[in-house]
Formats: sequence, structure tokens, C-alpha cells
Amino acid sequence: MESPTRGDALDLRILHALELNARAPFSRIGAVLGVSDQTVARRFRSLRAEAGLRVVGVRCAASEESFEHWLLRVRCAPEGAMPIAEALAKRPDTSWIGLTSGGTEVTCTVNVRSRTDADDLLIGKLPRTPHIVDIRAHQLLHRFYGGPAGWLHKSGALTPQEAAALTPAPVPAPPGPAVITAEDEPLVAALERDGRATYPELQRASGLSESAVRRRLARLTASGALYVDVEFDSDRFGYRDASMLYVTAAPRALHATGTALAADREVAYTAATTGPSNLVAVVITRDPAHLYRYLSERLGSLDGVEHVESMPLLRRVKQLTYRPFRG
Repeated sequence: MESPTRGDALDLRILHALELNARAPFSRIGAVLGVSDQTVARRFRSLRAEAGLRVVGVRCAASEESFEHWLLRVRCAPEGAMPIAEALAKRPDTSWIGLTSGGTEVTCTVNVRSRTDADDLLIGKLPRTPHIVDIRAHQLLHRFYGGPAGWLHKSGALTPQEAAALTPAPVPAPPGPAVITAEDEPLVAALERDGRATYPELQRASGLSESAVRRRLARLTASGALYVDVEFDSDRFGYRDASMLYVTAAPRALHATGTALAADREVAYTAATTGPSNLVAVVITRDPAHLYRYLSERLGSLDGVEHVESMPLLRRVKQLTYRPFRG
């Protein structure tokens, strides 16, 4: 029988392997980690049941020039925050939603195809929604870390040799922009439901031959239009606290500060934005003392940082998928 400590370490190693290659066969992961494929499969099922593990296809909107990407901070009356967050979570154009500020602020990222779509949401729908007190909209200008690069890439759970063995070989990107065509939509929709769907399952969902499925999937991932990612609850591994940071950096130091944040182990996501603060980051810490040390020792030492607003993330409502809250 595996000890709890080894179990936790092995779970983390399996998650790191999935972040590197989410569709890798269990036999491949087991061979690199030195365990059987049955062990990997059993741990995978346990992580799904107990740690909220999901493997899903994600449209990489940043690769499509027609998209605009926004971060919304929606301040609500206390009784309205959760219903508003759940309503936003059901929208296909939202990709991440959390509750902060004592549960009275909904933080939401939105990907829209045009300024008209953005105006419809920001000027049309949201301002007329009951219980909304204030809306602050920040356009995301440049992502320093996040998306295909997962938080566990920084964990050290795998050795460099193991990580290299699991990382797929690079495939030359096809010419032209990274786009998902109408013909790709059934395939992409199937992967959004289950990023580890087998090729026969994808064949049935898309109506394509298996060889066509393989070619299209390879093209989509190589171009950057689609990637397969994992979501899970980090508190299972002792990282119980997540926080939103809104950082104001001097313009001359904006890129250097964003690049520095991207390298920090605590940072799961960081991007440059419009608005009073010009950087946003999501940081994962073990406890409030860990967050304090990060703010005072790390951020406080960065040249060019002028102001930091930190807000604990009380609840994730939507990460890659939306799972309704059950009380």
C-alpha cells in the first residue's frame, strides 16, 4: 500500500505530466514516472473524483487577431454576486470567473470577437443587471504567463529529464493565421467536453475519418488555435489560497515587471492590462503568511512597482469548465 506522502507526490507528478502532454497515454506517463499504467489510470480517476481534475480542449483566443480579451471587475450587492457569477459562467465567451472582495466582486475574463460584442456586454447587458453596483473593464494587452503554460510547470514535480521525455516533439506551425474553421467546430466541441477523448470517439463526434481527425488536431495544436489543458483544486497539495493582484508598474518598467512575475513560482497567470493598474496576476500560496512574504519580500523588491492591490479569491466559479455550486 502506498503511503499518503508518496500518493500526494505521485498525484502531483501525474498532474505535471498531464500539463505537459494532456493526451499522453497512461502507459507513456507510467513508463516515464516508473509506475504501471493501471496505477496512473487509478490515480487519474481518483483525481477526477477528489481534486476536481478535468482535461479539456481550450480555444486559444489570443492566437486569433479577431478576438478582444477583457478582464471585468463587477462590484455587486452581496445578495447578487453569486447569481451574477453563475450567469456569466454559463456564457461561452467567458473563460475564468471568481469571487473576491468578501464575495461582493465578480472577476471575469471575457473573449469577444468584435468591439460590437464587447459593447453589447459592457454597455448593453451588464449595466441593466440588478444588484450590479459598478463595472470596471480592463482590456488585456499582453499575456506574460498562463494559457498553455500551466502553474505546475514551475513545481519541480518532474525532473528535467522526465519533463523532456513527456513533452511532445515540436511540430512546425502551418502557414497563415491560427484559426478554428467551421469544419473544425465539431472536433473542437468534442475536445472541449473531454480533452482525452480517443480518436475513435473524436471520429464519431466529428464525422471525419480517424486520419483526418489526427491531421486536423495536429494542425490546430501546432498553429496555437487550440491546446488541451488541465484544471484541478490546488488545495489538495497544500496550496490553499489564491489571490488576485492588481499591480501598478512605472511605464518604463512594465515589460520587465511582467516578465519577472511570470518567472515566480507563485504566479499562475499574469498579463498587462489597460486601466489604473497595468498588470494583473493570479498567485497561488500555501497560506496568508506565504502571501505576505511574497508581497513584502518579492513584489516589494521589484524596481518600478508603485502600487499593489491584493484580493483573496474566495471561490472559483469557472476555470476551464463551469461546475455549478451546490451549497
